[in-house]
Amino acid sequence: MNAARQPRVILYSTRRCPHCQRAKQWLQQHKLRFQEFDVERNARALKEFQKLGARGVPVVLINGERVDGFDPKRMQRLLS
Repeated sequence: MNAARQPRVILYSTRRCPHCQRAKQWLQQHKLRFQEFDVERNARALKEFQKLGARGVPVVLINGERVDGFDPKRMQRLLS
């Protein structure tokens, strides 16, 4: 992926969540840069997560589009 066209990706996660780990691995395998926020360990991240109205982790934001849970097909579509 061209660095100039690198999408903005944010991952809200927790350390013990297996789906969060899979989402993180998927992002890394696709050589995507992303910011990860642990909602259990970071109060600011938790507040942002709650503002989204999310009910569970992982939540992935790709250029502002939200993906709840680990959904590689939807993530790929948003990146295309």
